[in-house]
Amino acid sequence: MPNRTVFFVSDGTGITAETFGNAILAQFDFKPRHVRLPFVDTPDKVYQAVRQINHVAEVEGKRPIVFSTLVDAQALDILRAGCKGMLLDMFGTFVQPIEQEIGIKSHHRIGRFSDVSKSQSYHDRIEAINYSLSHDDGQSNRDLETADVILVGVSRSGKTPTSLYLAMQHGLKAANYPLIPEDFERRQLPPALVAHKKKMFGLTITPERLAEIRAERRPNSRYASLENCRMEVTEAEAMMRRAGIRWLSTTTKSIEEIATTILQEVRPERLSY
Repeated sequence: MPNRTVFFVSDGTGITAETFGNAILAQFDFKPRHVRLPFVDTPDKVYQAVRQINHVAEVEGKRPIVFSTLVDAQALDILRAGCKGMLLDMFGTFVQPIEQEIGIKSHHRIGRFSDVSKSQSYHDRIEAINYSLSHDDGQSNRDLETADVILVGVSRSGKTPTSLYLAMQHGLKAANYPLIPEDFERRQLPPALVAHKKKMFGLTITPERLAEIRAERRPNSRYASLENCRMEVTEAEAMMRRAGIRWLSTTTKSIEEIATTILQEVRPERLSY
């Protein structure tokens, strides 16, 4: 039985509620059960959400924690009046004080993602995602001159998830290229990358952690052996030093931390908008 169930109730996708709620919950040493309730945008759906929350409260004998980003006042009143959980109204907590501070009323509109989908930044992110997917793991050498960043490193050092995160969250066209034994034998970067050295950023990892990750994919293989991982990491780091490529270790860092470090180095203006 989990310590507590946490609900994320939203009239949109619920991503905002869940992201913000998780950031708060990360401060506590417990693992609640997560339930996202998206598109709660009619009174009937709010009543359904209330019944679900209250049922969990009865079954578990503990008040669920409820993060809400409901915008509609009527919907929020229904939730507040009927919900037996601990309700955290995120918009009410933050939007109303900001309205008072800046003297401007918020739009109080449901589903602002429909507006976002029409913006240039949204289309830039979609284009960046498509670019990163087509340039994943060295699949393509085309249009590397249009890349914002080219990630290099040994296989399974975190290049793919970092590339996609940079594309999805920051709209960066991120290509990624694996450094392989043939590169180490030649002691040179892949030929297709030499002209784009200024855009390159390296990822490395401890051999021990790399061996663990690779063993999940190919157990008992030379690819996953600690000896081979040590060789590849040593050679990759030496190559990046010789080429003057900026790099960091992903061993103990989250994707968010890795991406933020890369942004600070290659596109610091993306951290201010």
